[in-house]
Amino acid sequence: MAVMGSSGRMGQMLVRLITEHEAAHLSAALERPGHPWIGQDLGVAMGGAALGLEVGEDLDAALAASDVVIDFTTPQVSAELAARAARAGVAHVIGTTGFEPGQLEAISRAAQTGRILRAGNMSLGVNLLVTLTRRVAEALGAEFDIEIIEAHHRHKVDAPSGTALMLGEAAAAGRGVALDEVADRGRDGITGARRSGAIGFHAIRGGDFIGEHDVIFAGEGERVTLRHVASDRAVFARGAIRAALWLREKPPGEYDMRDVLGLK
Repeated sequence: MAVMGSSGRMGQMLVRLITEHEAAHLSAALERPGHPWIGQDLGVAMGGAALGLEVGEDLDAALAASDVVIDFTTPQVSAELAARAARAGVAHVIGTTGFEPGQLEAISRAAQTGRILRAGNMSLGVNLLVTLTRRVAEALGAEFDIEIIEAHHRHKVDAPSGTALMLGEAAAAGRGVALDEVADRGRDGITGARRSGAIGFHAIRGGDFIGEHDVIFAGEGERVTLRHVASDRAVFARGAIRAALWLREKPPGEYDMRDVLGLK
């Protein structure tokens, strides 16, 4: 397994867990050109013992040495990497969020010949929450208003979170509508009454929240709340490694964590 963006918080977590995993081997650690870690031993750069693997910037060499690349970077990097990994025959696990439509189209094109697994959240609990959200939306009907609240640390750069959007897509699918047609991503000032059928999103940013997501179904006289709280960032890295092991044996296509977990 190669790790893209190895100096980041998720990159370092992936490195630690891959090196401890009995079924995985860390084949490459990559960083952007000019990064101060390039040329250093990865373990030393992380503040620990040497791992015997230098941080590099040569993507072609890393792909040639790998079965799968795990990527928690930026939308632009992930979209470009998807095509290069597909050409190299290397499976690509994408945990990046905040994509524009054109970038998602590029990933889908790459998946015609490559193996790509993209998920806004890699945790088992969150993907179960997505499944439950769709089922509850189907069961309760449009008389229940849906609001999605998410909280993340102050450094997160995109909102709503990729997980919140996954939950919104699930709720919209349960209602048989397109999320783009019903999403309400911000209210400020005199907004008027709530639009019937809207799915509201609210983003909290501050401190060291790892990730909290609530889906509220608010009806007359009763509410149903589905909730997931991540207290350890390792849950996302463990999920990504599990996805990588699963994906390497699959045919070309675009997959997500619900495929891995058999929840579809």
